[in-house]
Amino acid sequence: MVHLAKVFGLFAISLVPLGLLGAEAHAQEELNSGDTAWMLTSTALVLMMTIPGLAMFYGGMVRRKNVLATAMQSFATCCLMTVLWMVIGYSIAFGDGGGLNAFYGGFDRAFLAGMESGSLSGTIPESVFMTFQMTFAIITPALITGAFADRMKFSSMLWFLGLWMVLVYAPICHWVWGGGFLGDDGVLDFAGGTVVHINAGVAGLVAAIVLGKRSGYGTENMAPHNLVLSVIGASLLWVGWFGFNAGSAVAADGAAGMAMAVTQICTATAALSWMFAEWATRGKPSILGIVSGAVSGLVAITPASGFVGPVGALFIGIVAGVACFWGATSLKRMAGYDDSLDAFGVHGVGGIVGAILTGVFAVEAIGGTPGLIEGNAGQVVTQLWGIVATIVYCGVLTFVILKVIDAVMGLRVSKEVEIEGLDINLHGEVVH
Repeated sequence: MVHLAKVFGLFAISLVPLGLLGAEAHAQEELNSGDTAWMLTSTALVLMMTIPGLAMFYGGMVRRKNVLATAMQSFATCCLMTVLWMVIGYSIAFGDGGGLNAFYGGFDRAFLAGMESGSLSGTIPESVFMTFQMTFAIITPALITGAFADRMKFSSMLWFLGLWMVLVYAPICHWVWGGGFLGDDGVLDFAGGTVVHINAGVAGLVAAIVLGKRSGYGTENMAPHNLVLSVIGASLLWVGWFGFNAGSAVAADGAAGMAMAVTQICTATAALSWMFAEWATRGKPSILGIVSGAVSGLVAITPASGFVGPVGALFIGIVAGVACFWGATSLKRMAGYDDSLDAFGVHGVGGIVGAILTGVFAVEAIGGTPGLIEGNAGQVVTQLWGIVATIVYCGVLTFVILKVIDAVMGLRVSKEVEIEGLDINLHGEVVH
């Protein structure tokens, strides 16, 4: 009997890591070299999305006199957000906010306090998780720059995006992924539909409205100066997005594999959807249209990539391509704002479409939560709650930050600088 009791006791103890004591089980997780290798790769892929991807994508779409200033915005944003994320951003997003944890991560992890070479986040080093999340904090503010291309002071841009990342991006990141209230409420956002794209899109829209239209908008030719550059940039975004979405599984597993598959399907479908919509309305399919459609598909599948299957991805791509084409053309024209490179038309509209359709097409067998099609209509309402919370907070705070900077140092370059070009006036360089 004594031996039998010992065996039973050992059996009971063996169950603890399998879930009886969840917190202790998580603490006892060991480093997984496969997961770590995948996350190191994903981190590099997401960084590639900003430099060189976004720098080339946006740089090709502006006029020649502003191409260096546009690329500079992406590169400088990468540098600034890296430092700010290390100093305070990571702490606000993923720290323990104590009594305010539902809204704010606090300052306990400022300057990466407590992070050692052996610190783990799940099955990967915390340093890798932190750097992976840093690349998200880099690209999100960089996306906003497309909305105010050609007209913001470089110094003002640095202050605006720096404050925005700390006061807007990091808190919303905490709400969804860091233990905050939106995650607790059941909002589904696998890789950044609310945190990245709706956030950046709304901020871009507010910035475009506050700054006003470009000089000569509506009367001068503002066609892209080098679409080949934009195609290369969009292609780098597409490839890098596999790190963005599949990397958000934070493991080399089936979830990452499905996220990669649906990302590819949705992106290709949305590119065709935009192309055919443009072909039907304007008579010709453009290269700018098809690459913009691809980006809209990448945006829309981002929140859904860990929750939907291939068929859901196909339908999300169809809707996203048409919706973002409308957002970048008809909506902008009707509302009368000058969103230079369609940051809101693609990222705002695409993020909203993707977040809503995540609630429609979510598959319980894939992500653990059923959507509308599987009988859970309430998930759509939950998704709408996440969208509204993000839009309101981001919109209000972005407006306040811009107005304060405008009052202190001014936001916009002079008309003479704008006409001559930002490259020569702000950076002393030109492309010949």
